[in-house]
Amino acid sequence: MTHPNGRLTRRFYRRDPVTLAKALLGQVMVRTLGDGLRLAGRIVEVEAYLGTPDQAAHTYNGRRTARNESMYADGGHAYVYFTYGMHHCVNVVAQTRGVGTAVLVRALEPVEGIDAMRRHRAGKITADRLKETDLCSGPAKLTQALAIDRALDGVDLVTADALHIERGGRVAPGHIVTAKRIGVAYAGRWADEPLRFYVKGNPHVSRR
Repeated sequence: MTHPNGRLTRRFYRRDPVTLAKALLGQVMVRTLGDGLRLAGRIVEVEAYLGTPDQAAHTYNGRRTARNESMYADGGHAYVYFTYGMHHCVNVVAQTRGVGTAVLVRALEPVEGIDAMRRHRAGKITADRLKETDLCSGPAKLTQALAIDRALDGVDLVTADALHIERGGRVAPGHIVTAKRIGVAYAGRWADEPLRFYVKGNPHVSRR
């Protein structure tokens, strides 16, 4: 399910969000900046959002707005949203056009462009003092590190140069930890659904 150049194909993404979430673990998210610099990280933590019935999903009950329109795109598009007035989060759309399911990318293990990631993440902590495990260990951290914002909302991960996903290594089922999603206490019984998946023992995971 990969292109000759290593990109994941449309078929890879056209799966239910739980299956896709687990399959994305170990794959490599690549952000290419305007000057050609590649920033990349191996996906080590994700959350599945199941669309219409899922009270934690932005498409719950068929909600459709300008903000979440990209979540209704065909599988393999990016859904980038802005939250709490300060953070961006990047999702990978699952299934097919009009369904409204997606996988939130929660953490990456940096593999390329680490110096640039440090510069992007620098603030109260200076770039030289940031540990690698501080760079992409959370959904808002990784979008800052990779310079992902709403300008990339709706991009096609199969064809776009600015943002795509390449084949990494498959994570064996025995190395995948299943847990509750984070930050969805408002979602009734859906708050307790085991829809977060991460690579066992990986130091870049946001929370164990």
